[in-house]
Amino acid sequence: MRTKSLKSEIKAQPKVNVITLGCSKNIVDSEVLMGQLKGNSFDVVHESEKVGKDDIVIINTCGFIDNAKQESIDTILQFSDLKEKGKVGKVIVTGCLSERYKPELEAEITNVDAFYGTNDLKQMLSNLGADYKHELIGERLLTTPKHFAFFKIAEGCNRPCSFCAIPLMRGMHVSKPIDELVKEAKTLAKNGTKELVLIAQDLTYYGLDLYNERKLADLLRNLSDVNGIEWIRLQYAYPSQFPMDILDVMNERENICNYLDMPLQHITDNMLKSMRRGISKRRTIELVDQIRQRVPDIALRTTLISGYPGETQQDHDELLAFVEQTRFDRLGVFTYSHEEKTHAHTLEDDVNEEVKQERLEEIMDIQQGISFEKNQERLNKTYKVLIDKKDGDYFVGRTEYDSPEVDNEVLIDAREHYVTVGDFCKVKIDRAEDFDLYGTPVK
Repeated sequence: MRTKSLKSEIKAQPKVNVITLGCSKNIVDSEVLMGQLKGNSFDVVHESEKVGKDDIVIINTCGFIDNAKQESIDTILQFSDLKEKGKVGKVIVTGCLSERYKPELEAEITNVDAFYGTNDLKQMLSNLGADYKHELIGERLLTTPKHFAFFKIAEGCNRPCSFCAIPLMRGMHVSKPIDELVKEAKTLAKNGTKELVLIAQDLTYYGLDLYNERKLADLLRNLSDVNGIEWIRLQYAYPSQFPMDILDVMNERENICNYLDMPLQHITDNMLKSMRRGISKRRTIELVDQIRQRVPDIALRTTLISGYPGETQQDHDELLAFVEQTRFDRLGVFTYSHEEKTHAHTLEDDVNEEVKQERLEEIMDIQQGISFEKNQERLNKTYKVLIDKKDGDYFVGRTEYDSPEVDNEVLIDAREHYVTVGDFCKVKIDRAEDFDLYGTPVK
């Protein structure tokens, strides 16, 4: 009598392919999900191009602005179609778009197996046959190169900004305890992470809900003490009620980068008031000046919105003048997106898309010139550079003044020089363009 081999009786666990759309906060959520799945012995990959007919695809969506929502919908439809053709086992949707539009998505895209919101991790794991493992809190399966990690210190937002749907998708601000974050940082450092990019919807609100006072400065000191962490970078600081004590820590601690990402959105008083930003033009200019006085070597990054409801040509001209005078080191612009259930949705979206885009381009034209001039000032100077990757004929790295994926890069000719990806090295700048620096490693 023939017996089946043990190998033929064991059914392999289906592979899980996680697709991440949107911001760095979504990246962290995907990494946490993947860490939990791996801890449950799932074969998990991130954005693999190879998809098997039994595979589970989990799409972590973005619902922030129109373009991001459309990309998320297109991705859901793409894998929904593959499932229909028998080329994918299951399709699961999670994240911000699913949180915000779950009933509509369920009605329109009927062959998706399940839709989950931003806080449904435990339920999703349970329905996949996995346990939520508390001992894995702080452990993630990094999707970035291991030498840097996005480090989310809080979830949600309490700010009343008129244009923003984040509180609808992420809820109110919830800080993670300092001891939990330190434990996570130690785990990352042990696994080779050298740079923490601190993210939250609003870093400066950190601690108010847990400790009844702003505790970002205390958190920075604790993270700065973690062995192996050589750079700590601050993204998404809110200008209103900005805690100046974090600048003291920046000056005190060598491993806290002289870098601050502080989205200002606009500058005219009527725009700031309508946007419900809680700050005036005069106070904004004073704050930027104070930050630069306290940390003279700081690189300031900001984000602006073009074409907000009611934005006049005068508002735009005033914004252009502000950009030219303030000379931000880094700057990005979004065109205004009319988001349902936000306060600004009650206003008329009265700036047409063509004008929004023209205004965006005018701002970026000015910033391109500023960036070129600032980069020229770096010629013949030597900087500590973290090497992120090798791309074609170049090694690509960053100075402390640049965040991954959004800021300037330092390029080193790989045909003439060798450096190690994931390591720091000293680089002398030989050539400078609008948004790139070219340099030579020095000992």
